[in-house]
Amino acid sequence: MAEHRLKPITQLGGDAPRRDSFPGLTITERTDTALASLSARQSKPAEFQTAAKVFFGFDLPGPARSASGGDYTAIWTGPEQWFIEAPFATHEDIAPILKRGFGDSASITEQTDGWAGFDLEGERALSVFEILSNLDLGKLPTGGASRTVIEHLGCILVCRVAGRHYTVYGGRSSAASLHHALVTAAKSAL
Repeated sequence: MAEHRLKPITQLGGDAPRRDSFPGLTITERTDTALASLSARQSKPAEFQTAAKVFFGFDLPGPARSASGGDYTAIWTGPEQWFIEAPFATHEDIAPILKRGFGDSASITEQTDGWAGFDLEGERALSVFEILSNLDLGKLPTGGASRTVIEHLGCILVCRVAGRHYTVYGGRSSAASLHHALVTAAKSAL
């Protein structure tokens, strides 16, 4: 029987997260985040809200917002739907962890390997997004979140610190295309 020697790779196919630096901006591949989708079941709204408050210790955010507490960040993605982030090192199996907290009041799916994430940090981040998206990031506050299109790719954008730090999630199968768009816009803008 053959022995398999599998090793994890990043969404861009590397051994370590890719980091691209420009004057006033750094683009870093996110590899340390577990993701799951969380949706309230229509038949159990009260149970869902109670479970959410107990599990997270904070209220789930409304439209165009994110909220954080402890190990978790919840990103609103649609009516009664959120992306949940947590540290990968302690939440590699995030879906079963959430399932234990929500029982049958929620529908939960693993999303970690379905999405590619990139952090853009620095005072020049807005210049890059002005080229990439029609989303007015100058009006997106810290904790804001929105769906947007970048280079024909459906993305989720989260404002960590207004004007300085943003996370972009796009489909993992398009990770190289999204990264290329971010780097090309950075070279053009900066």
